[in-house]
Amino acid sequence: RQQKWKSSVSTRAKMPPCDFVPEKYESYPYERMQKIREQNISPSLRMYYKKPLLLHQGHMQWLFDYEGQRYLDLFAGIVTVSVGHCHPKVTIATQKQLSRLWHTTNIYMHPSIQEYAEKLTSLLPDPLKVVYLTNSGSEANDLAMFMARLYTRNFDIISFRGAYHGGSPYTLGLTSIGLYKHGLANGFGCSTTMLPDVFRGPWGGSHCRDSPVQTVRKCSCSEGECHANDQYIEQFKDTLNTSVPKTIAGFIAEPIQGVNGAVQYPRSFLKEAYQLVRERGGVCISDEVQTGFGRTGSHFWGFQTHDVVPDIVTLAKGIGNGFPMAAVVTTKEIASSLAQNLHFNTFGGSPLACVVGAAVLDAIEEDGLQKNSEDVGTYMLLELAKLRDKFEIIGDVRGKGLMIGVEMVTDKDSRHPLPAEEINRIWEDCKDMGVLIGRGGLYSQTFRIKPPMCITKKDVDFAVEVLHSALQKHMERAA
Repeated sequence: RQQKWKSSVSTRAKMPPCDFVPEKYESYPYERMQKIREQNISPSLRMYYKKPLLLHQGHMQWLFDYEGQRYLDLFAGIVTVSVGHCHPKVTIATQKQLSRLWHTTNIYMHPSIQEYAEKLTSLLPDPLKVVYLTNSGSEANDLAMFMARLYTRNFDIISFRGAYHGGSPYTLGLTSIGLYKHGLANGFGCSTTMLPDVFRGPWGGSHCRDSPVQTVRKCSCSEGECHANDQYIEQFKDTLNTSVPKTIAGFIAEPIQGVNGAVQYPRSFLKEAYQLVRERGGVCISDEVQTGFGRTGSHFWGFQTHDVVPDIVTLAKGIGNGFPMAAVVTTKEIASSLAQNLHFNTFGGSPLACVVGAAVLDAIEEDGLQKNSEDVGTYMLLELAKLRDKFEIIGDVRGKGLMIGVEMVTDKDSRHPLPAEEINRIWEDCKDMGVLIGRGGLYSQTFRIKPPMCITKKDVDFAVEVLHSALQKHMERAA
């Protein structure tokens, strides 16, 4: 099988060695798994690839399928495996707690919730010192909306077009990607505003964003000026003056958009927007579900890269390295608005979740993963930029740390999305050569590269070589 796999797509890329040996797969045959999937699992849970992967084991940045084939995981379970699959430190801490105490609900004290709350909030600036633990990002954003409305006594919340803040009926009002919208009433009291996307939007230039790689668009802005930023702020003011009442509950934004394909805003946009929102009585919410925990490299939290301090921060995904946990962190004043009546979460802040969360924070620090995100991420962005310069169909390479987007286009001038069937073949070829990449963007036109933060420069060399081979093969097909 190994020989067949190698010859299906030719590449000079040599997968970096890994001394981990996966266990033998001993569950149902592939065909039976597929049948159960079709009959017993909701069809809304769609799978990647024409022949979906049947994965069996993981080790750090590597995944192994049922036949023992190894893959470099550049999507980390949708930006969730922060410190590495089955990281030994997190695994051992979890095993210890499993044999001690799983669950009490938070009506009693247990050591780990206090220990974790102190550890987590010590990493956030004042006055963000009060945490409410939940189980998922949708749940965290749901609660953040609820708190914003309770605290301000206002109702309207603004989000960006292209934003993803969850799939619950409440958060779907903030999520602004058509693929996720169901034909039911949602979004009462939610308004979207123009996305300040400096690659695809009406304005953008060659110095706008906080990234080692800028857009191919040109601009004549002098030092300290950004024409694109000024225009997008005018659009934001227009939303405030037309679509919402004089007072609002808040504004929510991801520091870098995740599902929409690592979209970045002009450097000073969020700072100016936060000020405008606060003038209207609103609170500012930073959705750190994908950008938190050192992934952007230069800072631990995405909001710090914009030089702002939000009023509410929502965390999930990388917080638990794959364990279902999430959090809302806010100020004492805002948190107290929720305490006027009961609000209770059965599993939020369980002994198990808190031990996992604490072990993840330890692993990030001990393994130097924030620094690794900066070094390896910057290296990867610059290597991918070389591919952008070589291939007309790569329109944009962007991001910060290990939060990277590669936007595929028909050509750089028009910026039209590359047709899905063409992107699919490049993507499938990468998988066949052993590299797993995510997808995003309004037209699924952007490759999302957000690996476990433990990947190395050797892994990057392999991944970039694989993508290069897949693009070369695509050009040959097109010719």
